[in-house]
Amino acid sequence: MRVRNTKVTYGLMAISLHWIIALGVIGTATLGLWMTGLDYYSSWYRSAPFWHKSIGFTLAALITLRLLWRWINPRPAPLPHYKRWERTLASVVHGALYILLLIIVFSGYLISTAKGQGVSVFGWFEVPALITGLPSQADRAGFVHYWLGVSLLGLVALHAQGALKHHFLDHDNTLRRMLGMQSRTTGERDA
Repeated sequence: MRVRNTKVTYGLMAISLHWIIALGVIGTATLGLWMTGLDYYSSWYRSAPFWHKSIGFTLAALITLRLLWRWINPRPAPLPHYKRWERTLASVVHGALYILLLIIVFSGYLISTAKGQGVSVFGWFEVPALITGLPSQADRAGFVHYWLGVSLLGLVALHAQGALKHHFLDHDNTLRRMLGMQSRTTGERDA
């Protein structure tokens, strides 16, 4: 498999970033929702936020890398049988996913730095608290972080439904391309 995309397939870099980010988003969101129910006496009360923040900052770096890769290495052309509304919806959902991810990371940063403390990333380095002391910073950023996170999970579900629709109902190569699999050759609907 090639590292770079071609006109008809995704390369190893795009596929790897897609699935690593997907797993990271689902894992971080699950951890975030779970840790909201922890009480002060839980053994995870302090460590769960550390892992949530560390993975969140790692995701921010991977998302940035994915956007840069997408810019220098254009994605494959849409399959020729896609309807106009499918292309439009896919573009809107992809754009919204990136925007929500970046806002969620930034709002998490605002929550974490509200008291002027930096954010440790796996204990390797600290992201400094450059924005701090805004009125109700942690509460407002927390509201945005939570509700955009829930919205993101809804968009992820819509994105997955679209891929499954293409695979099981349309019998095309949409999902196969993002899994790095060979295109179907019999009954193929793709160019």
